Amino acid sequence: MAHVNRLAATFRPKRRGWYNNGGGLYLQVTEGAGGNLNQSWVLRFALGGKDRYMGLGAREDVPIAVAREKRREYRQLIKAGIDPIRERNRQKAANLAAATAVVTFDQAADDYISLHESSWKNAKHVAQWRSTLRTYASPIIGKFSVADITLAHIMRILKPIWTTKPETASRVRGRIEQVLDSVSERLHR
Repeated sequence: MAHVNRLAATFRPKRRGWYNNGGGLYLQVTEGAGGNLNQSWVLRFALGGKDRYMGLGAREDVPIAVAREKRREYRQLIKAGIDPIRERNRQKAANLAAATAVVTFDQAADDYISLHESSWKNAKHVAQWRSTLRTYASPIIGKFSVADITLAHIMRILKPIWTTKPETASRVRGRIEQVLDSVSERLHR
């Protein structure tokens, strides 16, 4: 790439505009609140006959060396005919799905209770939810990813209490089911 890395790391723009670093990398400077200058890195490229602009981050968060490396990586994708914006969005979605897949039962239960406790009748009801899940479910499946919980795990929780405390067992089963269903619903939205 001819004429790349034109901007010095110490470059400080004095006014709004687009400052070309070369190779499609620009420093975009806009006026912010109070007359401050906002600075962000933008990759300009053409793909499929269309001009595209891809934000790479604010200058305060993305040093010039990192912006240049991102430019290099994304230009390789462009040369291969891959839209770097779509690729970045695909990767973000994959990372989000992976992060969601490792939610533990305890985390999911806490989230579910926090989300619903304001609509429940009273504080005693909230305390019963927390207590039964902590006492019966958490020791067995609390640290498991919700994606890894099976019927065998649920049976292991319920079997010891089903004959001695059938009402409690029924409530625990229902509560576990509601927690797992809420995670499933969030994943399929």
